[in-house]
Amino acid sequence: MKYMLMMHAPKAGWTDAGIGTWPVDDIKAHIRFMKDFATELHNAGELVAAEGLAGPEDARIVRADAAGKPQVTDGPLAEAKEFLAGYWIVDVESPERVYELAARASAAPGKAGVPLNMPIEVREVMSAPPVEV
Repeated sequence: MKYMLMMHAPKAGWTDAGIGTWPVDDIKAHIRFMKDFATELHNAGELVAAEGLAGPEDARIVRADAAGKPQVTDGPLAEAKEFLAGYWIVDVESPERVYELAARASAAPGKAGVPLNMPIEVREVMSAPPVEV
């Protein structure tokens, strides 16, 4: 079963109160955790893909206009409380396993090594449309 694990981070204070304020060694420890986690998933044959994403200040929202041309605006929306910071796509044997992995990702080290306990959204990757379609 394939699942997407989406790591959400608080938008407010990302650079002023979040990782942008951490000591360099704490940032390095966080990145090392993420790399080690990806390596572990790869070695277990469970990793399909994983990427960290640029901050919300670099995000854009694109919609097609009536002629199908791109209309680009800044994003995400100002009222959004969180943004997608990164994701993993994993192929695992059971929902219980994906929940274990999501909990590990949630507990990635933050400032001074304290676990972040950030929300990880878990969604199954559909292999086909629903039967009723």
